[in-house]
Amino acid sequence: MPNLAFAIILIPFIGAAIAGLSSPAWAKWIAQVFAFAAFAAACVLAYVFANAGKPEFAVDLVTLGNAAVLGIVIDRISVLIILAVVGVGLLVCIYSVAYLSPDNREHPDSGRRSYFAWLLAFIGSMAGLVFASTLVGQLLFFEMTGMCSWALIGYYEDRNSLQAAAKAMLVTHIGSLGLYVAAAALFAATGTFALSAINGLDGTMKTFVLLAILFAAWGKSAQLPLQMWLPDAMTAPTPISAYLHAAAMVKVGVYIFARGLFAAGTVPEIVGWVGAVMAVATMVYGFFMYLPQKDLKRLLAYSTITQLSYIFLALSLSVFGSQLAFNGAIAHVFNHAFAKSLFFLVAGALAYTTGTRTLPDLRGILTRAPLLGVGFCAAAMGVTGVPPFNGFFSKFAIFAGGFEVAQSHLLLWPLLAVALLESVGSFAWFLHWVGYSVFGKPSPEVAAAARVPVAMQGVLLVLVAMTLCSGEIAASWLGWRSP
Repeated sequence: MPNLAFAIILIPFIGAAIAGLSSPAWAKWIAQVFAFAAFAAACVLAYVFANAGKPEFAVDLVTLGNAAVLGIVIDRISVLIILAVVGVGLLVCIYSVAYLSPDNREHPDSGRRSYFAWLLAFIGSMAGLVFASTLVGQLLFFEMTGMCSWALIGYYEDRNSLQAAAKAMLVTHIGSLGLYVAAAALFAATGTFALSAINGLDGTMKTFVLLAILFAAWGKSAQLPLQMWLPDAMTAPTPISAYLHAAAMVKVGVYIFARGLFAAGTVPEIVGWVGAVMAVATMVYGFFMYLPQKDLKRLLAYSTITQLSYIFLALSLSVFGSQLAFNGAIAHVFNHAFAKSLFFLVAGALAYTTGTRTLPDLRGILTRAPLLGVGFCAAAMGVTGVPPFNGFFSKFAIFAGGFEVAQSHLLLWPLLAVALLESVGSFAWFLHWVGYSVFGKPSPEVAAAARVPVAMQGVLLVLVAMTLCSGEIAASWLGWRSP
């Protein structure tokens, strides 16, 4: 199993090197082949891991004296998340080949080899972070994801794209200082960088390390006060926006915080209070910011901020003793990967065929492009947590876990009440846009829409299916019964 995990990390990087040295025409095929190889390895790992009884173990790859510097951790969390990371990466590769075309009405482009090289490197960097068993490993791949996102956000090389790429790099690098501090503090106290060593820290030092990790997580997951880079990153090609928001980059933050809590054992409650209060504050901010948005991608960007806040809230609730909330957080990472990537790729398909992603100009989608209309509805219902779509199952676990621990921590009730109001409000707002954009007589832009390429349609069909079944997959994998 460690060899399979190492292969999942290494295969995309090998593909990135080959794609970067090949012609643009070959780079498109190389990206798909190596992304598929990585996904196949992830599926084999999941199969072998499940048949072995889902054991939890870590393997050190690089040590310095007695200190673990780099290593791989394989458990229920890492194996589940790697399937989303590599699976969505493969779908984005396939979609990108069709999207980067002279026929794209919004951004005509032939697809440079650098795009596919950086995308493969992005997949490899995310895989490395998912399997990292040390803070140094997390830090290494944390910075590598930042470098890949910088290159891909600035892909179009216009003024706005380059500024957005630089902003994303700067803000997330500020966040990474938290990981530097956490790694230094952990090594000073224990003589190792292994995440498992957090469990042996005293209360004060454990609080310090986990809050430092939380700060880094805020930067990468666009939470207050480091949220400002994400909406501007929408200048990236839409498939990259999908990967950034669904399975990479922003998921780094919630994942490293989850890893820290999972390794820490008993966590001081102050960490839970800080995490919960900031999560709800960010949730409210994100909700009010996406209300005035007319650009579909910017609306989805602020929606991502709020959905990540739910995950931070759930992880913080787990500090007070709710395993159900923790499982809900991990499941929401998995479920949101498919629902949000579907939403972004529907937005990309609409822009590809109509030349616009401005919501008031998109009306009657179902009449002119039935698949895009169905995808729009499924993504909206999945993101907002409407049964039987995937977001419902993880949100249910989050709130059920929250109500459980609020019985003994009464100050959590106001936070949960605000989160419930946001959930209802976001559903109402997305329902408004579903009613406006999906149904009715097609607007002139939609009436003149071109045909969606077959490759893009295939990806959207897979993601629609996953918005219906990923919730059950996550619940079954993590070992808890879905509602």
